[in-house]
Amino acid sequence: MIHWLVAGVGDIAIKRVIPAILSEPRSRLAAVVTSQPSKAASYGVPGYATFEEGLEHPGVNAVYVATPVALHHPSVLAALARGKHVLCEKPTALNFTQATEMAAAAAATDLVCAVAYYRRCYPKVLEAKRLIAAGAIGQPVLAELNCHGWVDLPGASSVWRFDPALAGGGPLYDIASHRIDLLHFLFGRPLQATGLRSNTVLTYPVEDNATVLTTHPGGVRGVVDVRWHSRVDRDECRVIGTDGALEMAPLNGPLLRTPAGDLQLPPHPNLHFPLVEDFVNAVLDGKSPACPIADAITTDWVTEQIR
Repeated sequence: MIHWLVAGVGDIAIKRVIPAILSEPRSRLAAVVTSQPSKAASYGVPGYATFEEGLEHPGVNAVYVATPVALHHPSVLAALARGKHVLCEKPTALNFTQATEMAAAAAATDLVCAVAYYRRCYPKVLEAKRLIAAGAIGQPVLAELNCHGWVDLPGASSVWRFDPALAGGGPLYDIASHRIDLLHFLFGRPLQATGLRSNTVLTYPVEDNATVLTTHPGGVRGVVDVRWHSRVDRDECRVIGTDGALEMAPLNGPLLRTPAGDLQLPPHPNLHFPLVEDFVNAVLDGKSPACPIADAITTDWVTEQIR
């Protein structure tokens, strides 16, 4: 049984992470770390004001780190040092140096340490990966992923996302990281990366757009474009090969268009549930997690190349 400590009870934890833990049969929510005691009371578990106090809770053997990005590095290191398995929100850290230190700390233990790139668990992404390997589109040469929307400055609980000292950046860290990881998952570790980010429309402390270009083994090119200043929502993903293409727009939806026809492969209603289930299987059954931290830090390397 996994006895979870959830550090940070914001939107992602409330809407997805904690419900996933509560519905996963080999998981139990043991305690949370939050500055608001009422949040802990609503789940009927102890609430701790500091992460260090939470780690002392009896029986906790795994931690979900759902804090602002700036706290990922110290939290993961502290949890590993106390012998806890760790599932950390994305991106891994503020920079590649921190991410590398976290991966090295995990490698020095026999603990499971993974990062929450949950799109690796999507049924249609797994099927797309299988089809690419089977040659369904010939040799893959180009992957294009666009995620556009309008993002306003939020209320106090989420304003940290607009502070580069806490979040690292804007859409590059927030939504591009998922798509950079997806390129890595489908085509292997990128050999090259470059790109640009800027404030074109909105004057936020973080960028309002970023464009990333990667090259993968076999010459596959990846292009990720993310924007917080578009009043037209886009969630596009297309993989082009020499003999056809796979279309996965919207990426969060069920549709996978293939040369042989359309498939409907919906994700789980709670996008985090398969990730939590996968992590539990890794800890209790000795399986490799969907995105071990040693894989996840590749995205931090790519992000650091973007100017």
